[in-house]
Amino acid sequence: MKSVFKLSSSRMALVAAFGLAIGFTPAQAADLGGDCCADLEERVAELEATSARKGNRKVSLTITGWVNEAVFAWDDGSERNAYVGTNTLEQSRVKFNGEAQIAPGFSAGYTLEIGAQGNPLNGFNQNSPSSSNSNALTVRKSNWWLKSKDYGKLTVGQEGTALYHLLDDADGVNTRNFSDAQAPAVYQGGFFLRHNGAQVGGGNGVTWGNILAGVDNGTVGQDGRRNIVRYDSPTIAGFVVTASWGEDDLWGVALTYTGQWGDFKVLGKAGYGKNSDENISACSKGLSAQNCELFGTAATIQHVPTGLFVYGGFAQNTDNRIRESDPGADATSTLWYIQGGIEQKWMPIGKTTIFGEYRNDNGGSKLNVNFNGGNLQSTDINFAGAGIIQNIEPAAMDLYVMYRHADGSITNTADTRLSLDAFDMVIMGALLRF
Repeated sequence: MKSVFKLSSSRMALVAAFGLAIGFTPAQAADLGGDCCADLEERVAELEATSARKGNRKVSLTITGWVNEAVFAWDDGSERNAYVGTNTLEQSRVKFNGEAQIAPGFSAGYTLEIGAQGNPLNGFNQNSPSSSNSNALTVRKSNWWLKSKDYGKLTVGQEGTALYHLLDDADGVNTRNFSDAQAPAVYQGGFFLRHNGAQVGGGNGVTWGNILAGVDNGTVGQDGRRNIVRYDSPTIAGFVVTASWGEDDLWGVALTYTGQWGDFKVLGKAGYGKNSDENISACSKGLSAQNCELFGTAATIQHVPTGLFVYGGFAQNTDNRIRESDPGADATSTLWYIQGGIEQKWMPIGKTTIFGEYRNDNGGSKLNVNFNGGNLQSTDINFAGAGIIQNIEPAAMDLYVMYRHADGSITNTADTRLSLDAFDMVIMGALLRF
């Protein structure tokens, strides 16, 4: 009787390698007896059990991510302390990307991104260095996509809208993950305001995040990650057009340009969109129905030989509900931002980035925040910062030290104007990629 012995292709490869190894051993070691194939099959199974495998051989799998933890030392004029936790400007995360080729120039794939936060920065305040969101995992992105080299990319699922990180992604240097346009709002958003040492709003407390308009971490002109349909065009003469629609209802379009003019690298973005989803506070906080227009534009220009750069932008949100109910009211919140510095590889381990920055927020729209007998009517907030970021190429790591300062004033509907006590923070941390 003729016996039949079958192995999968991967096992055949392992068997071949195993057999080659046997061929270079002494002759007596090659005599494994009559049950050699059974022993070999068992050994191959053990090797496979200890190997990381993807679900199938048609879709590639790439796992990436980073860990971003830091020390945050703060001073609100009356109290000071230092906390340790996850830097939620760009929180720790792991991303799974899959891709399969359908035909030459056409592919399909998926993205699943999970955020991880041990002790998140966005839960910090004067009363506590932790929050209910500690030691939590969140789904940041979950979508599938179809991509064509000539026709662009279509994405369906949870993904950033066309206005997602609109200002931030125009940051063309290594401040992007540590001090981009929305950083001032993130780093102190959970801390309470003080006026002459007293907490604004009494026992309830009003935070820096409460007085900043905008759906994307208190930054106007930007949107977040939503359940959407998104289209990204192929690159044409350095330009990419992005459009998205989803939820109930929001839509946006954006234009991105990347190029080099002589010795200058240029990265620019501009976008416009509308949000009428009653479940999202896009213009004003705490109001139920939405009718919000968002606009933003930003760019980075860097002189390549010297490393000198300028990064800045402008954005606004217009709350049309306020215009409908009170035509004379200021329904627009604005933001402008400027950052300058130098980025050079002075040391062989990696580039060094030194920067300074300023951001101003002017909240013309009514925010549903109560203090001193009236709701918040307007804001004029100033943020300033400076820092140094050292990239360490051999470890895929960035070390950063930054100083941040904030002050300003707020006014309520009873015409009570409060100047805010200055808030200062020093941040020291590292982001390690994998």
